[in-house]
Amino acid sequence: YPDGEQAQGGYAEAVRVDSKYAFHIPSSIDPLYAAPLMCAGTTVFAPMLRKGVKKGDRVGIVGIGGLGHLAIQYAHALGAEVVAFSHSPNKRQECLDLGASKFVLTSDKKDVDAHRHTLDFLFITSNSNSNQYNEFISWMDFEGIVVLLALPEGHMTFSPFEFVLNEVGITGSLIGGVNIIKKALEFASKHNIRPIIEKYPIDDVNNALQHMDDGKARYRIVLTH
Repeated sequence: YPDGEQAQGGYAEAVRVDSKYAFHIPSSIDPLYAAPLMCAGTTVFAPMLRKGVKKGDRVGIVGIGGLGHLAIQYAHALGAEVVAFSHSPNKRQECLDLGASKFVLTSDKKDVDAHRHTLDFLFITSNSNSNQYNEFISWMDFEGIVVLLALPEGHMTFSPFEFVLNEVGITGSLIGGVNIIKKALEFASKHNIRPIIEKYPIDDVNNALQHMDDGKARYRIVLTH
């Protein structure tokens, strides 16, 4: 800071910031939930706004984790029919409770086959293998749109047949600007959208980071002072 005070980044008890980059947190949202909504929430909500997801659209969500569990809630609140795709059978009830209309176990071929050519939008929130994109594209209806929200390693590979035959679009999205973050918070407040979090005291940050590295976080870790 100009007065010589050192910033502590994300571990600070308080932070000074230009008011243009500060956000009003709706009174209905506990600060514990605000940060994940401004990051993960905005990440999934931004492309839904940009692509025009609306009531009656058939929206698939791949990967039910930090992004996916919020994507289900936002899509459901927009009025979409939400289909959750996961390789974890134990997430079925959780997905339905979050607002999914259907749950598809990706290891169940019969279940997957029943959902081919049925989706208007597919949001991929997990680092799927590069060779899975043929499968994803086969789930899309005519002129469906696949949106990547994760960054898988390596190159994406897929056959052009399904891609061209059904005029499927593939795009990506990173996060949103100031206006979309505000909208994500306001929409979450209105529709009671909340992240599933685990709380750790700031003094236990090393264990929190290890918990995250071990892939055990459900689904966002919040440090408290």
